[in-house]
Amino acid sequence: MDDAGQKLKQARERLSLKFRDVQDASQKIAEKYGNDDFSISVSRLFDIENKELIPTIYKLYSLCAIYRLDFEDVLSWYGIQLSAMIADGRFIPMPKTHPVRTRPGQLGNVLFPLNLDPGFDPRHTSYLTRLIQRWGKVPLLLLDCIDPSVKQRYAFIGTEDWFMYPLLHPGTFIMFDESKRRVAASGWNTEFDRPIYFFEHRSGYFCAWCVQEKDRYILIPHPASGCTPLTFAMDEVDILGQVIGLATRLDGARRRRPRSAED
Repeated sequence: MDDAGQKLKQARERLSLKFRDVQDASQKIAEKYGNDDFSISVSRLFDIENKELIPTIYKLYSLCAIYRLDFEDVLSWYGIQLSAMIADGRFIPMPKTHPVRTRPGQLGNVLFPLNLDPGFDPRHTSYLTRLIQRWGKVPLLLLDCIDPSVKQRYAFIGTEDWFMYPLLHPGTFIMFDESKRRVAASGWNTEFDRPIYFFEHRSGYFCAWCVQEKDRYILIPHPASGCTPLTFAMDEVDILGQVIGLATRLDGARRRRPRSAED
């Protein structure tokens, strides 16, 4: 916000506008709407540019109109990100189901992997963070918490990985916290509360519930998956972290592939 006034000054100077020009133009806007709050005096404009005075929404509108600036961009100069508005609403829990009212394209920008390693195979579960070649911003509200600078890492459940189905559908993106690597023996009441861990083994990656018995880990699948538990010695498998978030499709038309006799 410290340089917002200077950015407005630069925008004015690029158009070779004098203080008086801006005052006269804003007065015409004020007359159009019958509201003097749109008007900007020479002294007020000087303070906005040089004394960190924050303009009202009316005066900011006038400046954006006169300088041909995008209103949302200028708000960001003052530390207001409209794209974060919906996500910031999470700070007050809403007990009732409600619509999210927003304009198209205003669901917010989040960091998301744009380029993956060419060796990425969607059929198999993979450690996505290691395969990301480039991050970028995409409008995806559900993943607004993504931040590659913290200890949250990302993985992809392979399209042929049914181990935790139906909790984790094949094709699900998951987020896991690599600081949570200790297997919990209790502390949950339902399958939805039970910690799910992301594992690395020389044969690949696994997402599963886990039971630790002496020197071995038993990876527990969801009962509905039809898969059998996997047992590894503790020195054969690494716990990369605990799953803390996911993004998946909820598509009733999708059906689980039939198992072949070889499965």
